[in-house]
Amino acid sequence: MKVPTILSVIAKVKYKIFVKFNDRTEGTYDLSQLAGKGVFKVWDEDEIFFQVYINPESGAITWPGELDIDIITVYCAIKNIAVDEYLKTKTDYAAY
Repeated sequence: MKVPTILSVIAKVKYKIFVKFNDRTEGTYDLSQLAGKGVFKVWDEDEIFFQVYINPESGAITWPGELDIDIITVYCAIKNIAVDEYLKTKTDYAAY
């Protein structure tokens, strides 16, 4: 399955990133539900949240310390579709 490629990611305000994908999908993704929890506590240290970048090897949305988030979850949220539905269409398409 071909996952959309991220062209750019910017943290505009705390816990929200603006993401552009290669299929012209773009939008803001809210990560506030993860803030302060588990490994994501690091976002509050030294403004780490604003140091988001695209990992050159994996293409993932990443922060210092190899902290990353799932691309498909972000993509589906921005497109306002369920992850399960997105994956089903990709599986069905790949079967042909």
